[in-house]
Amino acid sequence: MQINKQWNKLKTMQLTKPDSVLTMYLNTDPADPEQQGGEWKIHLKNGLNSFENYLKEDKEELKKFQSVRKKIDEFINENQKNLKKGVVIIATSDDSFWLAEILQVSVETNFYWQETPVIEQLEEMYSQYPKSGVVLVQQNQVKTIETELGEVGETKHFELDIDTEDWRQYAGPHRADASMGKGGRNTQIDQFKKRFEENRKRWYKSLAPTLDKQAKDNQWQKIYISGEQEEANDLAEYMQKEIEAVMHQNILDREEHYVIEKIIG
Repeated sequence: MQINKQWNKLKTMQLTKPDSVLTMYLNTDPADPEQQGGEWKIHLKNGLNSFENYLKEDKEELKKFQSVRKKIDEFINENQKNLKKGVVIIATSDDSFWLAEILQVSVETNFYWQETPVIEQLEEMYSQYPKSGVVLVQQNQVKTIETELGEVGETKHFELDIDTEDWRQYAGPHRADASMGKGGRNTQIDQFKKRFEENRKRWYKSLAPTLDKQAKDNQWQKIYISGEQEEANDLAEYMQKEIEAVMHQNILDREEHYVIEKIIG
């Protein structure tokens, strides 16, 4: 996500005519009733055409706008099949700045052509969907998903080895019953459940500092925890960081984008 790295430039950017900045917010959400027929294509065309009509008396500025429009058209054509809920593009006519993001959150369609970028809607989106962490707990499995503006970032998986009582971080998909040891499976599962219930609070307490450190190092502004009621509540209790919400849904094995949509919306 490039937007978060560009705030200082966006807040201080000031061009001089005939150069300007095009700021474009485009709603492409296929779930929006007003977008069922791909109306975003019409909104895009009409929005850009309006500037061409307005600038037709100023050939120098019109030429600069058309160069920006060409880049926008190319970007949309290249990414048309990958569009999600919204697109934000901020581009200068002097080629000093270009930012184009396909977003997993809805935006309100607006177009601006002026000496400064218009970032109020971006700031509002960041206020609603800041850099956050979703912590999913399922017995001896914990998964963290980092998210920003609805996008999935880094994911981490933690698994408790109940023989050593150590939480181990590993890469790859969730591995169910990975640390149950050898022997008859049904017997092992029963033993695991019994031992887990007896030690759940202590084991979650031992993991909480690792999650707190991850939240601090990655600058999570909000933290969400989801899992079975007792498990989610216990983990939330032992974390020192403020928890935005605790949800009683066991969705650790679900796809990451589904989780973000379910937890944050």
